[in-house]
Amino acid sequence: MTFILRRALTATAITGVLLVTATACSDDSPVEQAPATGSASSSVTGQPQTSVSASASVSDRRTPMDIRVTIDGRPVDATLNDSPAARDLASLLPLTLDLEDFHGTERIADPPRKLTTEDAPEPAAAKVGDIAYFAPWGNLAFFYKNGPSASSDLLILGHIDADADQLSGADRITLEATS
Repeated sequence: MTFILRRALTATAITGVLLVTATACSDDSPVEQAPATGSASSSVTGQPQTSVSASASVSDRRTPMDIRVTIDGRPVDATLNDSPAARDLASLLPLTLDLEDFHGTERIADPPRKLTTEDAPEPAAAKVGDIAYFAPWGNLAFFYKNGPSASSDLLILGHIDADADQLSGADRITLEATS
């Protein structure tokens, strides 16, 4: 009788774990599911439970990075997103750049090297205050007017909290990591 009861409990536990797993896998939302933890399945089956953890959760990959920005000697708040290109830019900090006007819309400058475009975010049209990277030319752009329509060549890296007048007349910008 004990053997039959143990076998029935094992079958019930396995069915429950499969049902929970199937339910979690059928969710179409982009939110990651936490791995199931339950000592019941490992004690019933006698197998040690293993878990797989990703190197970074969804929330970790979307964490913005505050940076210190100085425009012509005046500090302003700024944030980089957590895209690979923005992280690559952050690896170059501190960085001081001389700016020039481009097309009456943005101030541009060349970083010391090209940034990665791997795993680029979805294209988005630049807005006033956006920090962007134009991949074909390898330059940074600081928008003081809204940019043209979205383009896969223009990667938005972050945002500067400065008004359009301050950005439009900027000659020099310094970007530094915060500690």
